[in-house]
Amino acid sequence: MAQDVSTLEKLCLDKGMKMTGQRRVIARVLSDAEDHPDVEELHRRASAIDPRISIATVYRTVRLFEEANILSRHEFGDGRARYERAPDSHHDHLIDIKSGKVIEFHNEEIESLQREIAKRLGFKLVDHRLELFAVPLKGGDN
Repeated sequence: MAQDVSTLEKLCLDKGMKMTGQRRVIARVLSDAEDHPDVEELHRRASAIDPRISIATVYRTVRLFEEANILSRHEFGDGRARYERAPDSHHDHLIDIKSGKVIEFHNEEIESLQREIAKRLGFKLVDHRLELFAVPLKGGDN
């Protein structure tokens, strides 16, 4: 029975990576993720598909994907490394520190300001990572 190849699995294959059955499951779970899961959550999701997948396999696979620049690792201040597929286009993150929800966004004004700051300091900005930690407004209070 043929299955569609997940986005992440295709990236792995394009880089010549050997794809075992368990790596395929982990790649599919990561491709389907709409959040930024940590290794424990990835293990929970992957082992629901294949109960033979160990947490050690998930750790090794995540490290392999990260080293191949297929996966991005984030530290959102909760003590857990969280992951997402390496993005096709740049975005930043706003983290709700009460719920842990991560919101991806892009703002050209912020991007322009960062480039301008680097230029004023005598540099050309080549990359950056912006993570905003916030709490929800209550009843419109600022």
